[in-house]
Amino acid sequence: MKGLHTQASLDDANRLAATASLGATPVSPAAWPELAWWKRFGDPQLDTLVAAALAGQPSLRVAAARVRQADALAGSAEAALYPQANLGARTTRQRFSENGAVPPPLAGGWRWNSEVQFGLSYELDFWGKNQATFDAALDRARAAEVDYHAAELVLTTSVVRTYLRLDAAYAQRELAEQTYRQRQNTLALTRQRVAAQLDSRLDMKQAESALPATRERLAAINEVIALTQNQLAALAGKGPDAGAEVRRPQLRDSFVTALPASLPAELIGRRPDVVALRWRVEAASKDIKAAKAQFYPNISLTAFAGLQSLNLSDFLLAGSRTFGIGPALSLPIFDGGRLRANLGARQAEHDAAVEQYNATLVTALHDVVNQLVSLRWHAERAGEQHQALQLTQEAYDLAVARYRSGVGNYLQVLSAEGQVLQQKQLLIDLETQQRSLHLELIRALGGGYDTAARPASDAAPATPPSARNAS
Repeated sequence: MKGLHTQASLDDANRLAATASLGATPVSPAAWPELAWWKRFGDPQLDTLVAAALAGQPSLRVAAARVRQADALAGSAEAALYPQANLGARTTRQRFSENGAVPPPLAGGWRWNSEVQFGLSYELDFWGKNQATFDAALDRARAAEVDYHAAELVLTTSVVRTYLRLDAAYAQRELAEQTYRQRQNTLALTRQRVAAQLDSRLDMKQAESALPATRERLAAINEVIALTQNQLAALAGKGPDAGAEVRRPQLRDSFVTALPASLPAELIGRRPDVVALRWRVEAASKDIKAAKAQFYPNISLTAFAGLQSLNLSDFLLAGSRTFGIGPALSLPIFDGGRLRANLGARQAEHDAAVEQYNATLVTALHDVVNQLVSLRWHAERAGEQHQALQLTQEAYDLAVARYRSGVGNYLQVLSAEGQVLQQKQLLIDLETQQRSLHLELIRALGGGYDTAARPASDAAPATPPSARNAS
């Protein structure tokens, strides 16, 4: 095996410098998301939708089936560690050739050839090949279990993300309804001014044209609400009628932003995608050990005992007994480079798994920092937006007052109204973005997954597996 070795090594999460990026965020051990993290949004209807999705989504059942498949494959690999026993029986009515190897009086005659044999075999796993193969299969089964939790996280975040879009659509509809009522009032005032010959019919037509445009906006928003409700029903694994039962969300208004303690070190045990990749690195290292063991002799013990007879009448007699026992050894001498190629492939797979883990670790840490950066600046943007809305609302009120008193004109009202609508729309977008950023921060932190809180059969190592040099 000289010249064959792995080239990749696992990164340490603490090596990734993030102190300056994370320093502006308060630290709290309680900031890690809880398992039912969606309850932070304070909406019982959302809790019901998430529970329905976890219970009825077919994609999640597919992930569960993959876990069962991986467990079954691990059980198949484990069987090689134990003795194998089998029982066989056969009886054949046979004519023996007169010109064959069987001598007279059997030659040319018909006989019953009956046999019952019990066999026992056991491979002596001196080099650990079978154990390594089983360990690799077990690690892949653990990775599949973590993949299931990753699928849960994808599903729950999709439900909450869609629910946030529904909340935003209802807020936009409320704004459109307010706008429609304002424009009705403005139209009534314009008609009075036209009757008093203070405005022209052109101003009245402009005021009238604003109403159909607002009704069109309401229709478009109602379409978005219906489609979003339908999407929520699909995520829950239910029919479209279930979506029609979803009412306007009642979400919590504010959230406290805090950074979990021991970041980034604990991130490797709380992000399902990172944990699953660590298990696959472990499995790849076991595959290398199994590939190395194939270079050494394969030693096994076999034994058999049974009955064999050419006449059915003699089958149960003591003379029909047959038995044997002995070792078997096989040693690869020349295989055209097959074993070296297999070892090289396993080592390359190990390196690929390690680098994929390293890349995912970097992406995970940047994911957390990105959400925190956006949350930090979002707070400043929201403050400025509230101030902008207050000023534009005051300008609109002044324009309407001037118009009502006959000093201003309709264009001033229309311009001021447009600015107010724009600022209110921006404020709705910012409020939705705030909730979305908290959702994405929860997702980036692993969504409540914690290897330390799970049973040993479902828990990843407490620290990253050490890099193995398979040379």
